[in-house]
Amino acid sequence: MLVDRSMFKKLDNSCKDYEHIALESKSFLRSSWDRFKKNKMALVGLVILGLVILLAIFGPIFSPYTYDGQDALARNQSPSWAHPFGTDKFGRDIFVRVQYGARISLLIGFSAAAVCLVIGVIYGGISGFVGGLVDMVMMRIVEILVCIPNLLIIILVMLKFGSSVFSVLLGICLTSWTSMARIVRTQVLTLKEQEFALAVKVMGASKARILFKHLIVNCIGPIIVSVMLIVPSAIFSEAFLSFVGIGVSAPMASWGTLANEARSLIELYPIQAIWPVAAICITMLSLNFIGDGLSDALDPKKK
Repeated sequence: MLVDRSMFKKLDNSCKDYEHIALESKSFLRSSWDRFKKNKMALVGLVILGLVILLAIFGPIFSPYTYDGQDALARNQSPSWAHPFGTDKFGRDIFVRVQYGARISLLIGFSAAAVCLVIGVIYGGISGFVGGLVDMVMMRIVEILVCIPNLLIIILVMLKFGSSVFSVLLGICLTSWTSMARIVRTQVLTLKEQEFALAVKVMGASKARILFKHLIVNCIGPIIVSVMLIVPSAIFSEAFLSFVGIGVSAPMASWGTLANEARSLIELYPIQAIWPVAAICITMLSLNFIGDGLSDALDPKKK
């Protein structure tokens, strides 16, 4: 059968890529940010957290009042232009005390998360990478710590070092790093059997390089999500400890301390208890929204 060549024509170079599907090359962080932006609640949480941080940093600086300044003539005032959140039983401005309390609560929350990140990643990474008897002993230590009530450990720390921000932070760190260690250990146990880890080992890389340069880096997603969940947990723990009277001591202002001080006057002036409780709830919700958004954004299975 003869083919009529006149029925065909030669394509030029501009037509060669008509069927080629080109995808935009994106880095892991860029792809994660694009997925994060699709979660509207996570963006709302990020904006709210940013506002809380800005108020905590700059609010007390520009306020004419101090967190411990008393005014006997302005006790238990209702919200006004001069005192947006009113005043407490000592005439102290509640608005500036809530802002100063945000400093302490956020400082403890993010500091505890940073300390737990370092301890948990190193401890869990070594346990999962070495394996065998070392892994068994290290995990038994973690299980023993988990069995001890957190409140008991924190109270023992308070008895030793007294009531202070450092004591609260130390007590929370001693009881919070175990969850991070378990997550990292599980991830390392899975990743160290993957082809890329075996290839790096065959190439002669040191154990430390394999662990921190290749394995830990590849489980950064679950680590970041875990860190973002430790922050609200630490903030709530500090608020609870201060509320029951064994946390940050007066006259320092933390959200738990403010709620504790307003408790005695809650029937006469209930609005004094609303402000610190609202600050705790809003901050924890925003952090949880961000954590959920990061969990979806850093999941490589989602596009």
